Amino acid sequence: MKNQFKIQNAKCIIVLAMAISNFAIAQTPMSKTISDSVIVAATRTDGKQGVAYTQVSKEDLKKQNLGQDIPVLLNLTPSVVVSSDAGNGVGYTGIRIRGSDATRINVTVNGIPMNDAESHGLFWVNMPDLASSVNSIQIQRGAGTSTNGAGAFGASINIQSNVLNAEPYAEVNSSAGSFNTFKNTVMVGSGLVGGKFTFDARLSKITSDGFVDRAASDLKSFFVSGGYYGTKTIIRANVFSGKERTYQSWYGIPEAALDTNRTYNYYTYANQTDNYQQDHYQLIGSHSMNNNWNLNLALHYTRGKGYYEEYRGQDDFANYGLPNFQLSQDTIPPITVSTTDLVRQRWLDNHFYGLTYSVNYKSYNRLSFILGGGANQYRGAHYGNIIWMQYAGSIPKDYRYYDNDAVKTDINVYGKANYHFGAGINAFIDLQYRHVGYSFLGFDNNLQNVQQDVNLNFFNPKAGINVELPSDQQLYLSASVAHREPTRDDFTQSTPASRPKAERMIDTELGYKKHWKNTMVGANGYFMYYQNQLVLTGRINDVGAYIRSNIDQSYRAGIELEGAVNIGKKVKLAGNFTFSQNKVIDFAEYIDDYDNGGQVVNRYKSTDISFSPNMVGAATLSYEPVKKLVFSLINKYVSRQYLDNTSNKARSLNPYTTQDLRINYNFSAGSAKDISLILSVNNLLNAKYEPNGYTFSYIYGGQQTTENYYYPQAGINVMGGIGVRF
Repeated sequence: MKNQFKIQNAKCIIVLAMAISNFAIAQTPMSKTISDSVIVAATRTDGKQGVAYTQVSKEDLKKQNLGQDIPVLLNLTPSVVVSSDAGNGVGYTGIRIRGSDATRINVTVNGIPMNDAESHGLFWVNMPDLASSVNSIQIQRGAGTSTNGAGAFGASINIQSNVLNAEPYAEVNSSAGSFNTFKNTVMVGSGLVGGKFTFDARLSKITSDGFVDRAASDLKSFFVSGGYYGTKTIIRANVFSGKERTYQSWYGIPEAALDTNRTYNYYTYANQTDNYQQDHYQLIGSHSMNNNWNLNLALHYTRGKGYYEEYRGQDDFANYGLPNFQLSQDTIPPITVSTTDLVRQRWLDNHFYGLTYSVNYKSYNRLSFILGGGANQYRGAHYGNIIWMQYAGSIPKDYRYYDNDAVKTDINVYGKANYHFGAGINAFIDLQYRHVGYSFLGFDNNLQNVQQDVNLNFFNPKAGINVELPSDQQLYLSASVAHREPTRDDFTQSTPASRPKAERMIDTELGYKKHWKNTMVGANGYFMYYQNQLVLTGRINDVGAYIRSNIDQSYRAGIELEGAVNIGKKVKLAGNFTFSQNKVIDFAEYIDDYDNGGQVVNRYKSTDISFSPNMVGAATLSYEPVKKLVFSLINKYVSRQYLDNTSNKARSLNPYTTQDLRINYNFSAGSAKDISLILSVNNLLNAKYEPNGYTFSYIYGGQQTTENYYYPQAGINVMGGIGVRF
């Protein structure tokens, strides 16, 4: 099997599948099969584990899927804040849950880890339009239940891809809108052939100019899946790929430009682009041994390769291991220069592979348990090439100025047990052991750059109780411990003497839910206590790098409120609101002193954790005047966020409120089983807001200067789409 699947190949597959669908394959009666849900059962909660979670269905995603990334589609779930570098939700997007960024959010697809092994983050731009191939998403806030891959330190996002479609289908979705944004998707499926086999495929292309100048995106993806469904066995093979080319808008805009030029982009070089392709291969099997026992096994391989290209003005030769360049040897002394303009490419070339497994037991009365885990390895090559330099002949062609490899092994095993005592009382225990081994090129205590090895072992216990009360009420309590290792930069930019420690969190959750015929309310209180949380302090370590530092104690304490009510038959109101306090007990800020050399230290007590708003809310008012025509007014509120941990208002993001109007209409006509129309007017009142940014300070000329940079989001903009399913 080739490492990289071409989009053209997917087109051929889709044409074949459409032909199969159009010829209306004779179907044998569908025999009883086990459900696809068993594949993700090991890493999800069924509501009896005392975990705060939200389930997002395929229908929920489809109502708003106009080409924006999955974080944007999850914006209305509790405690979520999303941002977009390009300003319109296409390209590089970010998500924070309870103030925790993407590096602290575990993401799996069919139980298979998706986070980058070294940075811990997930770059959704590498999986464009994945939402079109998703059956459901479960978001677990806090430590959640044990899962595979990166430590769930603020939340986990568990994605289940396509499931059995018993009938053949073909579907086309197209959307267009502001900033020359276009999305075109074709999906086909064979239905259940011979009562046992199924085939599904998707091909997508998304393009956008972006709200920010030159922040263009050109995104291509496909998803191909074939499955065998027996009475006791499921075997499914998934291949999906994303190829992205985006113009960089990572720099943000300076504070002075917020009122005068909100689309400003610092980069002007014509090919200042990010280019990456990521291919995923999954082979998943599930077997029901009897009515009590079920076995799941998945093999996976991810191939990623790409680079970002950038122009550098007057960069030092010394930064690239090069001597100063002699302009002329005819003069005495010879004329030399120490800086040059250049263009460089920084490459990633990586492989990630392994397996996940679970053995599930469920009795009819008291006990159920899961024994699961995974073993995964990452091999990554990091290298940089200079492809052009101001002074011709000063370097060889495609000069490689750095080259290092890394290998990371991640092994975990967990056991989860749930026991029903009767009278609606369930208790659970969840124990996980995780081993991380990392080999990398980094500094030793003598500041020599050598290959090094780090081995870490974590034990993550969780336990809780869930009580089902009369009148459709639920009460739960849980306590969990989670650990998270430092990232690649933490390791490679420090010595063993200055290397940060792993982070530890103790998470306590207490929740209540109540359902009536037309109403639901829920409340979840949480207290997340951190030891050795890693934050940027501005401190320079013994390598001379600005490295994250451990802070002894910090915490997040909050309450998440949810509710939904049907007002008559045509009006529905649903929403959530989070109130929280997010504090660093003691914080030391380090500021460069260019006048005197060294750094100045400022100390603070009980300050707010950066990017952690005290209030986040979302509400949707829906009106359905006639069947399947729905008008939705959507509100989102995020309170002030601080750019660092000093609680300095001058270094913060202003509170903001946005309103969106969405209109959905579904109907059928002729051979089309479903025709869906979507019109979305985003940021209806044209609010000027920035959900993300960064800051740094320094002392020069006897004064302290602070520079803030922001990522502004688009004002009022419109997207419309049509989908036809046959």
